[in-house]
Formats: sequence, structure tokens, C-alpha cells
Amino acid sequence: MSELRTAHVVVVGGGVIGMSVAWRAAAAGHRVQLVDPEPASGASFVAGGMLAPIAEAWPGEEELLELGSTSLERWPGFADELSRASGLPSGLRREGTLVVGVDSADRAELDELAGYLSRQGRTVTRLSGREVRRLEPSLGPAVRGGLEVPGDLAVDNRSALAALRAAATAAGVEFVAATARTVRAGAVELEDSTVECDVAVIAAGAHSGALHPSLRGRIRPVKGEILRLRARATALPPPSRTVRGPVHGRPVYLVPRDDGGLVLGATQYEVGFDTEVTLGGVRDLIADAEQVMPGIAEYQLVEARAGLRPSTDDNLPVLGWLEPGVLAATAHHRGGFLLAPVTADAVLALLRGDEPDALIKATDPNRWGGQQCTS
Repeated sequence: MSELRTAHVVVVGGGVIGMSVAWRAAAAGHRVQLVDPEPASGASFVAGGMLAPIAEAWPGEEELLELGSTSLERWPGFADELSRASGLPSGLRREGTLVVGVDSADRAELDELAGYLSRQGRTVTRLSGREVRRLEPSLGPAVRGGLEVPGDLAVDNRSALAALRAAATAAGVEFVAATARTVRAGAVELEDSTVECDVAVIAAGAHSGALHPSLRGRIRPVKGEILRLRARATALPPPSRTVRGPVHGRPVYLVPRDDGGLVLGATQYEVGFDTEVTLGGVRDLIADAEQVMPGIAEYQLVEARAGLRPSTDDNLPVLGWLEPGVLAATAHHRGGFLLAPVTADAVLALLRGDEPDALIKATDPNRWGGQQCTS
């Protein structure tokens, strides 16, 4: 693709990826429109906001670990730039992550994670249950051990989304309240009109697969339920760090917010585009969280929601040209917030006609060899 110095760019999708791309593209001098019927209302609005590539690392996902770690390094600068551009707080939290385990199988999983990270040249600190509780007194006696990951960060997703929208607006992004039906070279087809452009960027999360034939059957929704809680006056305060880990084999995380808030998540189901919160999901989240932090029973239940993570078979995002004039920046699974800085940088490089970072190659849509699935 040749360089587009002053391109007209249409971004389809108003989550964290779409708004990050739109803001940074407009700030770079492009004319940008963002198409979404209700920006910041989908999976990004529901997200826990963990920026935790180390704590989430797993054997076989080395490319994802490298991509996430690179983006994590860029987050402090990205957050500072976002605050300056928007005049609002970015929501970044720097306290780190504790990965904890309850039973012997959970602790074996932590040992496996620590060993894997050591082989990858990354260091975490092993902690006894007593040492974990010394760091976070609200954690209970069922926690038998843990790993401290000081480099991982977190972000208040809703603060970040508000700042992104303000920054995008200040940079000149035009928000188009409509639903895109298809995307092709030179145009985005809406329900009752067409928006012409030089480049369209597909960043529509779990709905991206319906917008272009190259993505059909490649991106699937993975449902996740979360609870938003708040400490009451009689309750212990939430932990200062993100606390996550297996509880009898089930993943759970607790992500603190300001003013005594706490996000509890997240279930994971492959049930299509269902976004209803289930009683069973809420039950499991609360039961597992009480194992880690018994005092959570005293918290106020503020909100229960479900969102759809856009996922691929290899858990890597899709980032690159689908055809001349059509870019994909989607399918970030549970890493939308984490990967926002590196994704925005890559899209800007592609718009300039440059090669993005070498680590972006793993996310190229052509990794499937051009043989597209059908839905």
C-alpha cells in the first residue's frame, strides 16, 4: 500500500481499539470518521482493564506474550499522552498484580506459570500464603501461595474510554452514529447509506467477521460476565493490586477501582452472541471470589454485565491489510486495552506505508494462508 499522507480514514467500531486508532490517526493529520451506533458500549465498557501480559502468559502463546509485553511498555507514555489530549484522567493504575492459588492443583498451576516465565527470561516473585496476606490483608486464609508480578498494570476501562472519546473529538474525529453492514475497498456500507473513504479500518470486535469476507469464520465471540462491586463502610477495603488466579481450576480476577470499587470477573463461555447475565455465572464468580477474599460478601453489588471477547483460534489479534484500502485491527480477545498502544502504532505505520514492528507479523491476516472459513 502506498503512503497516504492525508487519508480519509473510516474506523468501524467504537471500542478501545477503534477509538485509539481514530484518535491517533486524527492527531497524525488524517481526516477520520468513526462509525458506531453507540461508542464505548460493548466489550470495552464491560472489561476488567487488566494490562497483564506476564500474569496471563501461557506455554504456546509466546508471540502473544511478546506483543503484550511490548504494548505494556508503551502504556505509561500512551496514558500520559491521552491525559494531555483529553484533559481527563487516563485511569492507569501501576500497583501490579498478584496471582494466587487456593488448593494444591492451583498451586501446581502457579508453579508451572513461574517455571514457564523463567524459561522466557521473565522473573516473578514466589510468595507464601502469609506473604501474600502481608501484601494484601483483605485476602483470606484459603490462599496458600502466590506470585507477585510488579510490572503488570491495570486501567479503569470507563475512565480510559471517556478520555479516548474526548481526545478523539478534540483531534477532529467525526462520530457517525450508524451500524456498518459491509466494508470494501473505498467504502463502508451503512444501513441506508455509503461512506466513501481512502482507508477503512475494521475494529468492530466480535462483529468484525460479518464485515469482510476475509474475516468470515475467523473471529468468534467468547462471552464473559463481570460484577462491579463497591466496599461498604463496614467492609474491608479492596486490595490495592489486581488479584487473579485459579480457584479450584477456575480463573477469577479482582481489579480495584478508585473510591472502594472492585471489578470481579470473568466467566468464559462459547455461546454465540448471547450477552445475558446468568445466575450460574454470578454464583460461580461470587463463590470463587469469597475463597480469595472472604470479606467481599459485605460489598455492595452495583452492576452485573456480560460482554463478548472477539477471539481467534490462536488468540492472536488480526492486524494488517485485508485488501488495498481495507485494514483490520480487531480480534484482541481479552487484550483490547493491553494492546491498544501497539495496535494504534501499527495502524499509523501501515497508513504511512511503513512496515510495522516485526512482532506485528504474527497478527497478519494472511497467516491463514488465504483459505478463509465460512460462517
